[in-house]
Amino acid sequence: MPFSPATLETTHVDLAVIGFGKAGKTLAAKFAKTGKKVVLIEQDPAMFGGTCINIGCVPTKTLLHDATASHSHQFSDDFYQQAMSRKRTLREKMNAANLAMMEKPGVLVVVAHAEFIDERKLKLTAGTDELEVTADQIIINTGATPVMTPITGLGDNPLLDPRVLTSTELIDRENLPRRLAVIGAGYIALELANISAHFGSSVTILNRNESILPHESEQTRATVEKILSDAGITFMHQTWVEKVAAPADPTAPLTIHTNHASFDTDALLIAIGRKPNIDGLNLAAAGIEVKNGAIFTDEFLRTTARNIWAVGDVNGGLQHTYISFDDHRIVADQLLHGKDLSGRSLLNRGAVPTTTFLTPPLSRVGLTAEKAKELAAENNWEVAIANREVSSLATMPRAKAVNDTRGFMEIVVDKKSEQILGATLFCIDSQELINLITLAMDHQLPYTSLRDRIYTHPATTEALNELLAEI
Repeated sequence: MPFSPATLETTHVDLAVIGFGKAGKTLAAKFAKTGKKVVLIEQDPAMFGGTCINIGCVPTKTLLHDATASHSHQFSDDFYQQAMSRKRTLREKMNAANLAMMEKPGVLVVVAHAEFIDERKLKLTAGTDELEVTADQIIINTGATPVMTPITGLGDNPLLDPRVLTSTELIDRENLPRRLAVIGAGYIALELANISAHFGSSVTILNRNESILPHESEQTRATVEKILSDAGITFMHQTWVEKVAAPADPTAPLTIHTNHASFDTDALLIAIGRKPNIDGLNLAAAGIEVKNGAIFTDEFLRTTARNIWAVGDVNGGLQHTYISFDDHRIVADQLLHGKDLSGRSLLNRGAVPTTTFLTPPLSRVGLTAEKAKELAAENNWEVAIANREVSSLATMPRAKAVNDTRGFMEIVVDKKSEQILGATLFCIDSQELINLITLAMDHQLPYTSLRDRIYTHPATTEALNELLAEI
């Protein structure tokens, strides 16, 4: 069972980890297995295991699976509640399993808020209980939290209205909103809009910019918007909320007044990004520098305070659980493997693939074709591009077999060196295929090695035979 400050007897540990995220919990367990005394401090028991398994990756992909299972797009609150029940059961099991994984090697899990007194001392607080703990080394792993925006008509804290949601509230909502308005058009906003639309909600995206996904190519943006529009999502570009009329009755609809039009909605999702969760840590007391709203670290994830590291979403890097896991490798090389600064770092971690779990999923690694062309002259590249719509690939019957030939595949190479510069895959199974391409990039395999391989049949990887033959 987790401890509270009042029941924790120790006041000094070898390692203190603040936050139960991927990197922190992995480091805590590995340290404890070596016989070190480790305390892991998490202020919310519902977050044992971190964002991914509780309010992020796992629950959203569980809901996505169930939302797309029927292919009906018909509103069904009963079906939605069944999916929510399955999601909650899975989350509870994983939450409990993560606690057990900490306790088995001897990690002391404490439910409390932690803040720095100095660079080696923490104050743990839970209600009226307080305890000071010193540590030889400290890991900050407090994750990120949704960015909020003030909205006229909703008071200082819009979330006090049950009809106003962030991603956290939406994926735990008891009832499916018939109408959902979404502020934002980035990756998280589109994932949640897609899930809701497949459950049968009428979804409207309110986007301040001219188009969605500003970091993607024009082809990607256009194709994603078309497929999401075909799923019933309405896009309103160059649109922002001027005010919201919120009746006192929480079951009544909200009226959204934008710069273009007004309309009613049953729920409003604010999904404009996530920011490092550093409020209340009293970082200045430990001499920890903050830059651009995140804890500043060097390439080895060391903060400006001696023997304190910041890992995961809190350090301003990419906000993915697999990045957090790799962060633990960087710190472990220094603290557990005796490599000091000769081991893994941000500079040698290699290419990082990403997937946005739409239907079908959108995956990317490296450069887009446009970016590769911009950089071609200074790198002496001869840029070549293989780009095909999935429906045109004769050697990949899997897409036809599962009745989803939507999307496209693009791979960008330097023809002189035969190195792969990047790939964008918007198609079925892209979340798996992108990892193979990333592996080839990291090991500097020529694109021909993927072009000429034998793949199982029918498989999405077979597309590489035909796609790369175009170069």
